[in-house]
Amino acid sequence: MIEAAAIVIGYLLGSIPTAYIAGRLRRGVDIRKIGGGNMGALNVAREIGRGTGAVVFMIDAAKGAGAILVARYLGLSQLWVLLAGFASIIGHNWPVFLNFRGGKGAATTIGVFLTLVPKEFACCLPMMAMVIGLTSNVTLGIAIGLVFLPLFLWLFSQPLSMIIYAILTALFLGLRYVPTAKRSLERAVSARDFVIDRNYKPWQTRKNKPLH
Repeated sequence: MIEAAAIVIGYLLGSIPTAYIAGRLRRGVDIRKIGGGNMGALNVAREIGRGTGAVVFMIDAAKGAGAILVARYLGLSQLWVLLAGFASIIGHNWPVFLNFRGGKGAATTIGVFLTLVPKEFACCLPMMAMVIGLTSNVTLGIAIGLVFLPLFLWLFSQPLSMIIYAILTALFLGLRYVPTAKRSLERAVSARDFVIDRNYKPWQTRKNKPLH
């Protein structure tokens, strides 16, 4: 029952619709109906404001971190801790509070790994920041970080279970982003346009749109 409680708590934490709440409070809008339609921090930053987007990102990351910390507090084995973290990602993507229509789970995933393997994930952050700074493509930056995370886990002698968990989680997020990638590829004139997001500056404010 304790294990089940950890999974449920992780899912419910992930289900907290931070971006939706921010959109309603700040602008009275449904964040899922504006911009890219994603219920995540990036869409909030682009369509509502950078400060609001930063707050949403931190809270969404805290949801993943909270799921891990609760499972650890309950004294569960590593397997159940990992499952609780993944449950928070599932909750963000399919929140019970919004008819199971949520975001992609990137920020929550970052919170999970920053809590599970802080040193190893910290090694990925410079690469992520460099890619985002050069291309304005946040999705690509996060993808690069998650691709390299298993390598850093191996270099730091993390157990095989953690490496497999990182790979499977990255694949899960990749599948969630496939529809978005297809739309971007259809709009792109060239491969360069697909990689470099010309509509946004590195800090993700839409060009020609007043700053918030």
